Amino acid sequence: MRFSVVIPTLNEAVELPETLRRAWAVPEVAEIIVSDGGSTDETMSLAETVGARIIRGGPGRGAQLRRGAELATGDMVILLHADTWLPPNAGKAVTKALGDAANEVNPWTVGGGFRKTFRDAPWPLQFAASARSWAYFRLTGYLFGDQAIFIRRTQLAVIGGVPALPLMEEFALCCALKKRGRLVLAQATVSTSARRFREKGIFRTWWLMVQLQIAWARGTPPDELRRRYYPMPQLDSKK
Repeated sequence: MRFSVVIPTLNEAVELPETLRRAWAVPEVAEIIVSDGGSTDETMSLAETVGARIIRGGPGRGAQLRRGAELATGDMVILLHADTWLPPNAGKAVTKALGDAANEVNPWTVGGGFRKTFRDAPWPLQFAASARSWAYFRLTGYLFGDQAIFIRRTQLAVIGGVPALPLMEEFALCCALKKRGRLVLAQATVSTSARRFREKGIFRTWWLMVQLQIAWARGTPPDELRRRYYPMPQLDSKK
């Protein structure tokens, strides 16, 4: 099984190199597509240096992921944040989760995500992130974007691609996929940066995310959610 990794970026020169290195270290990864939203730093040159495919366009993670995924040629598409690291066994964990390890493809399993931890945060935040992402998935069936969501490319095409939303694109994606089949949690853990929690404060960030999830569930328009989440008019790709 071949994997295509799609990474949305906007001025990610600091975080991107290690993310790319770890993604290429996964044997099943056949290509990495960096979908940029207008970087003005060295993001693009760094990506090109290590053999990533490049696509440029306007900012907004949903739209960037959509553009990148449209170029994917692998059997499986992994939507990866620029500050999230895949473990070396990511490919094997996904294959097993999908039921393909024993050559018994389960067509009803259309995708899923990984367990998650923060690599640069106090242990209470690391534990909370892991427990929350696991519990949230078990309760709702939805995955957070920094859990490295993976999807069968054929199923992604059927649902019309990644929703080009300015925020909550991962929940809209999961909603569409759940209508096609089952989502699973792979038995492997990705590590992601806690930079937004450090910048904005742990409790303030948690509370904002809870409010946004409730607002999304109540049908608040995505543009209004974006205005609540991003304090500046310029979108970024960090979450």
